[in-house]
Amino acid sequence: MQVADALGRHPLSRYRRYMSTEPFEEVSGARHSTFGPVEIDVGTVGEARVKRLIYPPGMRWSSDIKPLVGTEQCEHAHAGFLVEGALRFEFDDGCTLDYVAPAVVEVAPGHDACVVGDDRAVLIEVDFATDTVARLGVPDAHRHD
Repeated sequence: MQVADALGRHPLSRYRRYMSTEPFEEVSGARHSTFGPVEIDVGTVGEARVKRLIYPPGMRWSSDIKPLVGTEQCEHAHAGFLVEGALRFEFDDGCTLDYVAPAVVEVAPGHDACVVGDDRAVLIEVDFATDTVARLGVPDAHRHD
């Protein structure tokens, strides 16, 4: 449960000025939800999930999502297409992956991430819930081979 700070502000209120007051365009055949500051549309194609993730400017996984999931890092692999904005993925060994739209995105589990710049980031992602690594054949961890 999220609580207001000493001034009565909601923890996500810092994003309100960056978020459009217009509703997000509805995606036919998809379910819309919000997780922390992230807007998510999810549809299914066969056994895969196709997602549109809309991250507001200034969002950082470790400060905005970590408290909601309780893990030290994002434990999901990401495979998709960044269609808007810029994202940075950071690993414990100091490596970073920077993506600027348009870009194909492939990121191993075990990272922090943030939106770079003053614009939102929109990622179209394909996954198989907890079986993404095996089903897509993406790396299960960040490595230097």
